[in-house]
Amino acid sequence: MMRDLETQMAESIQGFHLPRYGELPAVGLYLEQVTSLINQLLAPLEDVTLTSSMISNYVKYRMIGRPTKRLYQREQVAELIFIAVAKNVLSLDNLKRALRIQRDNYEVAVAYDYFCEELENLLAVVFGFKDQPDPVGKENTEQKRMLENLITAVSHQVYLDKYFAALENED
Repeated sequence: MMRDLETQMAESIQGFHLPRYGELPAVGLYLEQVTSLINQLLAPLEDVTLTSSMISNYVKYRMIGRPTKRLYQREQVAELIFIAVAKNVLSLDNLKRALRIQRDNYEVAVAYDYFCEELENLLAVVFGFKDQPDPVGKENTEQKRMLENLITAVSHQVYLDKYFAALENED
């Protein structure tokens, strides 16, 4: 029974992949399109979603830039994907701090691609697809360690959410 549960959980996350910065839409997207795209990309993580009103609030709280002519650009989409994933383990204040740290130290494209690679890497470890994480990035900075710990927390949260959801389905 437990092996079936773990197999079911692993299958639901196996092959999880986020598009890299250059693969995100190069044209502006309307709010509903952004919401739909992000929720579709993050669907394998299950409890990681965004609503249109959440996105509007992130703009209102200046966590992301205002859309231009109601269109969200690639940079905003990348930041919203990060927010959608990180909001489940960080308070709003710490989420703002994490975004500020990222902006102060890295270009959005670099930070986003690192985030994607590390998330996929650590999910593979947490779900048992590999024993050790692959090294990602060349730097060994305080900011990188913070992000690794954030992604580790997210990966474990996803595992626990999937575990308890699978148990509920068995009842």
